[in-house]
Amino acid sequence: MNSITKRWVRGSLLVTVLMCFVAEAVFLYYSVTTYYDGARRALSTRAATIIVQMNASSAQSSESRGVLLRRMVEQFAEKDRFELMLVSATGRTVVTSTGYTPEGAVAGEDFRRAVAGDTGEGSAVYRTAMDEKVMAVTALLPHAAGNIAGVRLVTSMTLVDESLRVRIIASFLLVAAVILISISSGLFFIRSIVRPIAEIEATAAEIAQGNLDTRIDNKYGGEIGKLCDAINHMAGELDKTERMKNEFISSVSHELRTPLTSIKGWVETIAGMGSAADPGFRRGVQVIAGETDRLYDMVEELLDFSRMQNGLTLSPQRLDLAAEVGDAVIMAERRVEAEHLRLAYDAPEQPMPVWADPARLRQVFVNLLDNAIKYSPPGGTIRVEVLTDGANVFVSIADEGQGIAPEDLENVKLKFFKGKGAVRGSGIGLAVVDEIVTAHGGAVEIQSEQGRGTTAVVRLPLDTQKR
Repeated sequence: MNSITKRWVRGSLLVTVLMCFVAEAVFLYYSVTTYYDGARRALSTRAATIIVQMNASSAQSSESRGVLLRRMVEQFAEKDRFELMLVSATGRTVVTSTGYTPEGAVAGEDFRRAVAGDTGEGSAVYRTAMDEKVMAVTALLPHAAGNIAGVRLVTSMTLVDESLRVRIIASFLLVAAVILISISSGLFFIRSIVRPIAEIEATAAEIAQGNLDTRIDNKYGGEIGKLCDAINHMAGELDKTERMKNEFISSVSHELRTPLTSIKGWVETIAGMGSAADPGFRRGVQVIAGETDRLYDMVEELLDFSRMQNGLTLSPQRLDLAAEVGDAVIMAERRVEAEHLRLAYDAPEQPMPVWADPARLRQVFVNLLDNAIKYSPPGGTIRVEVLTDGANVFVSIADEGQGIAPEDLENVKLKFFKGKGAVRGSGIGLAVVDEIVTAHGGAVEIQSEQGRGTTAVVRLPLDTQKR
């Protein structure tokens, strides 16, 4: 679970933090630029206004313009916000709106920029001897005004910096809040995933240890809830398969014990006979041979099923399905007669070409006929039909036996399953049949009605291609 948190920290949270810092840097740059540009424009506008007023006055001579500028400095109304200065061509301060003119005071970088620039205006931010941060703008006069060469305005940046400080603190608090909210929401989201996953992991470990009755208390929604349902369903299916496997082992053990007991009993009986001419000798040999065949068939069925679990191998060829069904019927006739049953089969006049493995198909039909024989009552009839709809061929094998209980019908093709009325056998015959038919691109359908019999229908696609 730590890996989920690490991936979230390295991914989502890191991106969020980086984006917040980038946004903060852009905001700070924009705020400082905006505030300082605003202050510079305010100073520049006032300097330009003073120069315009001078130009608009009736003063024609240089001396008269100088007098006018001095009067404007004396009458300057915004002394509480700005300091207005008049500077000479050498940058020395001639007069100020505060009335205090330091001896030998020289304008700074703003004056040099105004002289060197094309617009006749320059600005600078610096600290005074009292360590006060100020901004100064110098605008050169377009006409001579005595010994005055330019107008200089200076303002303190204390209020501007204070406003910026408030905005910066607010922005940092906002960024911190965003990051904290992201962390809180992320951790909450991760916890909402990690906790159910931990529970699922613990339950899966229990199931892996063989506790197949373990279930997850599904109190979650969305994908987690679906995952819980899937694991609960998986556990149920595993539990069901485990029970069927145990029943299968018990059933097979019983099925193997019966012929082995019979073989052992007759071997002991034959061993006690004095002569091979004894009437019981031949009977015993017949029983041993029959039971041996039964064991052989059962072992072959188990081996077939085991091989299919590792992948079914087919050797398909084009063949006539009707002929294959006919061969299976001929093979079953002897058993049908021995069980006092009737077998009804009319071979179709037209061939039914399919692309299939003949040995595997014969195994399918022999298995289905064997089931029909086992479940048919004495005197009953087994009906075999081969039909087609033009695209598929259908082989129907029906008996008149006891039928399959409705609750067992949907499970009869599952491996190891044996229904309530099942007779001897391993319980994997229909599973093998379904595996083979499915591998051929077909399907097996079991229809049954209790007391009236069961019908197995095998559907295979007709082979219409020219090979």
